[in-house]
Amino acid sequence: MTTSKLRNGWSLFKQALAGDSDINYTEGSIARVTILLAIPMILEMAMESVFAIVDIFFVASLGTDAVATVGLTEAVITLLYAIAIGLAMGATAMVSRRIGEKDPERASEAAGQVIWIGVFVSVIVGAIGIIFARDILLLMGASESVVATGVNYTRIMFGGCFSIVFLFLINAIFRGAGDATIAMRALWLANGINIVLDPCFIFGWGPFPELGVTGAAVATNIGRTIGFLYGLYHLIGGRGRLQLHLATMGLRIRVLWSLVRISLGGMAQFLVATASWVFLMSIVSGFGSAAVAGYTIAVRVVMFAILPAWGLSNAAATLVGQNLGAGLPERAETTTWKIAQYNALYMGLVMLLLLLLTRPIIAFFSQELEVIEYAVQCLRIFAYSLVLWGYGMAVIQAFNGAGDTMTPTWINIFCFWIVQVPLAYTLALGLGFGPLGVFWAVFVSDVLAGIVGVAFFIRGKWKLREV
Repeated sequence: MTTSKLRNGWSLFKQALAGDSDINYTEGSIARVTILLAIPMILEMAMESVFAIVDIFFVASLGTDAVATVGLTEAVITLLYAIAIGLAMGATAMVSRRIGEKDPERASEAAGQVIWIGVFVSVIVGAIGIIFARDILLLMGASESVVATGVNYTRIMFGGCFSIVFLFLINAIFRGAGDATIAMRALWLANGINIVLDPCFIFGWGPFPELGVTGAAVATNIGRTIGFLYGLYHLIGGRGRLQLHLATMGLRIRVLWSLVRISLGGMAQFLVATASWVFLMSIVSGFGSAAVAGYTIAVRVVMFAILPAWGLSNAAATLVGQNLGAGLPERAETTTWKIAQYNALYMGLVMLLLLLLTRPIIAFFSQELEVIEYAVQCLRIFAYSLVLWGYGMAVIQAFNGAGDTMTPTWINIFCFWIVQVPLAYTLALGLGFGPLGVFWAVFVSDVLAGIVGVAFFIRGKWKLREV
C-alpha cells in the first residue's frame, strides 16, 4: 500500500513538472488538482527566493556597506514589486476567470492589456530610478560610504526594472491560465543564469570585469531578461491554454479598465505593505549599517523560507478564479481551506528549523559579530509568526484570485499603518528598544493580518465579486 502511494505520488509529481494543458482544474479531486497546480508554483517561488539568497551570499563577502546597499535599494525597489504584483493579481484574476468560463479568446485579450500596462510602468519607473539613484539612497538614510559603494547598483536595478515587471506579469498570465509549469521554467532559467553570472561579475572571474556590488545588479537583470523572453516566446507561439497574437494586442478599453480596477486594489494592497517596510528600514538605518545588514539578511532568509508557501497560495488564487468562472463558489472555498492547512503545516516546520538553526543560518551569510546578533534576534522573532502568517497568506490570495483586491488592501492598511508603523516607532525610538522594537512590531502585524484575513474570508462576500 505504501509503495503504491509512493508510486502514485511520484507519478503526480512528474505530471505536474511536465505540465498538461488538458487538465480541468474545476473538476475531480481537489487535492489532486491542487497538487498538480501547486508543485510548479512552489518550485517557481523557491527559485524566486534563490535570487535574493544568491545575491546576498556573494555580496556579503564585500562588506557591510555592500550589504546595506542591497538592503536599502531592495526596500525601495520593493515598491516596484508591489506595482508588478498588483498588476499580476489583475492578470491572474481575469485570465483564470475567463479560462474557467472556457473563453480563451477573452483571456488572451486580457493578457494583451497586461503587456501594454507593463511597458508603461517600466518606462516611468526605470527613468526615475536612473536619474535619482543617488537621491533614493540618501533618502533612505544611507551613509556617504554606502552611496559611493552602491549608487551604480541602484541605478542598474531601476534601469533594468522592465525585466522584473515582465517576468512577474507573463508568469501571472501563465498561472491564471493553469500553465504554471511554463512560469516555473522561465524562473528556473532566469535564476540559473543569475547564479552563474553573479560571482563572474562581482569578483571578475575569467573574462568578466570585476564590478563588485554593481555586478550583482548586472547578473540579476541579465537573468531576469532572458527568463521573461523565454516566457514571451511561449506566450506568443507556445502550445499552452492561451496564446497571445496581434488580434488580441490592440487596446480594449473596457478590458483595460477592468484590469486596472482590479490591479489598483492589488497595487494599493502591496504598496501599503511595502511602504511600511520602507518606513521600518529607515528607522533601522538610524541605528547604523550593521543593523541594516542584519535586518536585510534576516528578511532574505525569511523570504527564502516562505516563498514556497507563497507559491502554494498562488495556486489558491488560480483555483478560486477558475472555479468562480465555472460557477462553483463552494468548491473554490473548500480548495482555499485545504491550501491554508497545507500552508500552516509547512510554515510550522519552517518555524522549527529557523528556531533550532538560527545562528548557523545567519553565520552562513556574515562573520561580523554585530551583524550576526541583529540578524539572529530578527530571525527568531519573525519565526514565531510563520504559522498564522501562512494561513492568512492563503486566504488573502483567494481574495485576489476572486478579483476582490480591496479587502486585503484594507486589511493591510489596518495591520501595517494603523498598528505596525506606530508600534515600531514607539518601541524602537519612544521606548528605546532600538531595532528590536521594529522586529517585534513586524511580528505583531503579521499575526494580526493572518487572523483578520481569515475572519473576512469566512464572511464569504468574495464569492459574489464580478470580474
